[in-house]
Amino acid sequence: MVDLVEMAEEFQAHQLEQQILARTQFSAQSQHECDDCGEDIPVQRQALGGVTRCIECQTKFEAKQKHFR
Repeated sequence: MVDLVEMAEEFQAHQLEQQILARTQFSAQSQHECDDCGEDIPVQRQALGGVTRCIECQTKFEAKQKHFR
């Protein structure tokens, strides 16, 4: 019998891998200022590509999206 914990770990690892692959394929130019609040986006975050929000606004945006699923 397959161990449920092992299955869950494999599933989680697969999801993380897919998210990383999706992120590296995103090559759009990042914004220098957050679209929501206008604050500067850190250079390290801009390097990810396609970033349009600061960390705080992106966190709020993602939290709202969880509630609408």
